Amino acid sequence: MADRPARKTRTPHRAQVVRTDRLTPHMVRVVLGGDGLADFHAGEWTDHYIKLLFPTGGAVYPEPFDLERIRAEFPREQWPVTRTYTVRAWDPAARELTVDFVTHGDEGLAGPWAARVQPGEEIHFMGPGGAYAPSAEADWHLLAGDESALPAIATALERLTDSRADGAPEVPVHVFIEVADATEELKVTAPEGVQVNWLHRGAAPVGEALVAAVRGLEFPPGQIHAFVHGEAGFVKEIRRHLRLERQIPRERLSISGYWRRGHDEDGWQASKREWNQQVEAEQEGAGPEEAAA
Repeated sequence: MADRPARKTRTPHRAQVVRTDRLTPHMVRVVLGGDGLADFHAGEWTDHYIKLLFPTGGAVYPEPFDLERIRAEFPREQWPVTRTYTVRAWDPAARELTVDFVTHGDEGLAGPWAARVQPGEEIHFMGPGGAYAPSAEADWHLLAGDESALPAIATALERLTDSRADGAPEVPVHVFIEVADATEELKVTAPEGVQVNWLHRGAAPVGEALVAAVRGLEFPPGQIHAFVHGEAGFVKEIRRHLRLERQIPRERLSISGYWRRGHDEDGWQASKREWNQQVEAEQEGAGPEEAAA
């Protein structure tokens, strides 16, 4: 049941924007295509991700695009900047790759790009990577996250729906997705009888409602397989609850911070390993009594 990381493709893919669609006030869908996706493969995991490569410092890179050559020949300040995004869908027949972006005006790099990009424009990316898909061995599933985790959660729900159609047993699935308000909700496909709980944060801190929802959930009997992703602060609190208070084995959890409040992606990725080690040392060294204190 433990997640196994997929082997990462080191050769960049070259793609063209096929179309874009504004899904909600703060989410844009970008569909990529082109012959550069001929050797792209995805589908094993529901949290597949790619690393988009954005030119920086006014750099114009030689063709064919070679990341190792760029890093060898260009000054560091002109290396492409990477941004990591979940694969929302991959259609190998149409050779179309769908990626959803959370946008906040001109804030950030990838969000503004997604909001303004036009069909025909090109972008390079690495990947895919991935490590999670709902386990057929689980007695029930927990899916919880904020907007950044919505694409992976929606894909996991589709996988569970397809599995039931193929004869897999019906098991409980508890879904909690926190967004700013009702305008940010999306229609998602879920197995029959599964309720998607949309939590509206309003002016509250990111993840506060998610932590409360997971803490208040009456856990079904049997083995859980949990997917909890989003802002690192609330992910840490839910991890603490699951590992220490609920005593869930680590191998039944896919749990990590996609981003951290107060940090851009470069800063978060630079500090993520240290953060994770700190969280692990802090939580794995505590017993259930200390965790509940």
